Amino acid sequence: MRLLLTGSDGFTGVHLTHAARLAGYEVFALSGELQDRKSVSDQIKSIKPTHVIHLAGISHVTGDDALAYYEINLLGSLNLLRALTKLEQAPKKVIFASSANVYGNNPNSPISEQAPPAPVSHYAMSKLAMEYLSQPFLSQLPIVITRPFNYTGVGHAEHFVIPKIVDHFRRKAKTIELGNVDVLREYNDVRDICKMYLKLLDLGQSGEAYNLATGRKHSLTEVIAILEGLSGHSIEIAVNPQFIRANEIFELTGDEIKLQECIGTINWHSLEDTLQWMLVAGL
Repeated sequence: MRLLLTGSDGFTGVHLTHAARLAGYEVFALSGELQDRKSVSDQIKSIKPTHVIHLAGISHVTGDDALAYYEINLLGSLNLLRALTKLEQAPKKVIFASSANVYGNNPNSPISEQAPPAPVSHYAMSKLAMEYLSQPFLSQLPIVITRPFNYTGVGHAEHFVIPKIVDHFRRKAKTIELGNVDVLREYNDVRDICKMYLKLLDLGQSGEAYNLATGRKHSLTEVIAILEGLSGHSIEIAVNPQFIRANEIFELTGDEIKLQECIGTINWHSLEDTLQWMLVAGL
């Protein structure tokens, strides 16, 4: 089994490469820029993948260069799709990683895949456009869309909130500046997300979109309480109004029913497991 993995050097890609190899896949990274149509085509022709997971793209939702989102997330994905259709034998499964951000500020949680998209950022719009862009290729490629909700783990960049909090506990900082600590979000484990991807490579239905979600919700207050218990260190929270988003939704979780009906139940890591893993890894 020859797995082409774009974005293999990113946070998720590093963990997924490891998990895929353990599952028996030979993993091939796509090098260079997705915007380079010839390079993408030449590499895919050489690799001849039997499976594809497309993670590559701009993932920071507050980036300022709006055009880059569409050049990479949208047009780069088009180059990939075109190259895959030129293979003598089509891959058995092509997974495109979208985002739960396509649902926008949906006040209803848990959010199911039937919820109408309502993107409110260029990042989310580019991901939704990527989903739509893939649809004309369904007659040639077995494409599955994933919409991950929040997840974290070792190696996650510290401009994301959970790694930031873990780093403060690791350094035994006295205070930490945060926004609204009472909002409820999923903070799933990247190792479980990788399991979901590998299950969907086998069981995902072409043309379908799946939330990568557990439906479990936690506040940052709860995250901090768990870390205080794990580390024996207490920290003072200073609320910074600049970190509070306008019209922030109180609860944002995904409906996991469709995913579980497809791949079955996974033995998810608890939040305590994930935070302990992250805390110990940096010591």
